[in-house]
Amino acid sequence: MPGTKTTSKKTKAPAPRMTAAAAMRELEKAGSAQTRKTYARHGAEEPMFGVSFETLKTLMKRIGVDQELALALWDTGNFDARNLAVKIADPARMTPADLDRWASDSRARMCGDYVGMLAAEGPHAAAKAKQWLAAPAGPVRVAGWALLGHLTLRDETMPDASFLERLASIEKNIHAAPNAEREGMNKAVIAIGCRNAALRKAATAAAKRIGKVDVDYGETACKTPDAAETIEKAWAHSTSRGFESPAAHERTREVPRRRC
Repeated sequence: MPGTKTTSKKTKAPAPRMTAAAAMRELEKAGSAQTRKTYARHGAEEPMFGVSFETLKTLMKRIGVDQELALALWDTGNFDARNLAVKIADPARMTPADLDRWASDSRARMCGDYVGMLAAEGPHAAAKAKQWLAAPAGPVRVAGWALLGHLTLRDETMPDASFLERLASIEKNIHAAPNAEREGMNKAVIAIGCRNAALRKAATAAAKRIGKVDVDYGETACKTPDAAETIEKAWAHSTSRGFESPAAHERTREVPRRRC
């Protein structure tokens, strides 16, 4: 129409994707000797820069989800790069081979837990839980226990019977299991107890029969949580906020690999 001014808004160009080389430079710049010492006490191995999880979270927000970058960062073998990789990976695009490779090469407890979390969000979760928990003792089985715990809290389709079977296996084998597995098994008991009311009762009873679980955390202040007490506290916390269960509460939150 005559006299009508039209204005056009310029679309802001998306920020360029971060390259693997640029990400490694950022990580190296953010590293510190003190953080390297802390991570080493928790079982991390060189190479690593010693990047805080606060900085990793900032980088994760800048990058978003970038599967190609995640794969490239993991392949560096650098501890900090791998911690960033599990935060920016796309669970839907992780192939079974990718998951197996990452699980088998998780040399520190932190990485193994995160790989289990990542697998729990993707389409191969149930198959990998079964496969990894049948593997020989080692990092794959450690990742399997982490995966089981996160499936328990987030996958509503799995039948209670499958978790009861795992609970019986844990009760029978936890005290004779390798150190890293004892930690994962204890966490799995807690997760199972947080799924629903029926499993709460079963897991609490199993935890009391299991008793104290000894885990050697090396030169750290970490302690093994009492499973029965932790289950009860989780239920009190979640139900006081109106949730049906701790698992229902957890499903409303951002996935732990990206929030922690």
